[in-house]
Amino acid sequence: MMVESEFLYPSKWLLKASAGDRVTSELRMRIISGGIESGTILSENKLAADFTVSRSPIREALKILASENIIRLERMGAVVIGLSEKEIEEIYDVRLLIESFVFERLVKMDTNDLAKELSKILEMMKVAVKYSDADEFSYQDVLFHETIIRAVNHSHILMIWNNLKPVMESLILLSMRMRFKEKYEDFTRIINNHELYIEAIKAKDRDLMIKSLHENFDDVQGKVEDLWMSQQMLSKGVVQQND
Repeated sequence: MMVESEFLYPSKWLLKASAGDRVTSELRMRIISGGIESGTILSENKLAADFTVSRSPIREALKILASENIIRLERMGAVVIGLSEKEIEEIYDVRLLIESFVFERLVKMDTNDLAKELSKILEMMKVAVKYSDADEFSYQDVLFHETIIRAVNHSHILMIWNNLKPVMESLILLSMRMRFKEKYEDFTRIINNHELYIEAIKAKDRDLMIKSLHENFDDVQGKVEDLWMSQQMLSKGVVQQND
C-alpha cells in the first residue's frame, strides 16, 4: 500500500482535486520521472489497491494518461510508454511558440496591471528559493507563465496551454527539485530572467523579450529567432487582413 511519503506529486497542489485527479497526477509523475519504467504493465486492480481507491478513479486516470500518449490502454489496465527526449523537446517547442505569440498580442495592450501581478508572483518565487522549497517555486513558476498567457484572453491558446500543462508541470517540478539539490546557484539566473520577462512586458521591448526567451529556453536557443519571426509574420498577416 502507498503511504503519503511515497508520493512524488505535491498534495498541496491538489487540495480540491478528485480521487481520479490525484491518481492521474501521481502516476504521471512516476512515469515521467522513470519511477515506472516504459513497458511496465499497469493493472487496474493493483493500482486501486495501491492508491486505496475504487477502480473508477483508476480508469479515469488511465484514460487521461492515454490521451497524453504516455500509456497505451489495454484490457483491465495499460502499458507504460513514457516520454522520449524528442517528445520533451517538442513540448518546449510548443510552449515557446505560445509565449512568443502571446507577447506579440501584449505589445498592443495596456500591461501595467499584468506587470504588477507578475511582480507579486516573482516575490513568492524568491521566498521559495530562500527556503529551498522546490515544489512551491515550481507552482509559482507555472503560475507566472500562465498569468501571461491568460492576459491576452485567447481561448484557443489557453486550450492548448491547458492540454500541455499537466505534463509540462511534472517536467518543471522534477527539474526544479533536481536543481535545488545540485544547482542551487542557478536560481539567481532564473529569478533574473523572470525579471527580464516583466521588464520586456512593461516596455513592450521585443529585443528584451527575445533575450529572456533565450534564457528561459536555453535548451532550444537555436529555434528562438525562427519561431519568433514566424509569430511576427503571422501577426502582420492578421493586421493586413483586418485592414
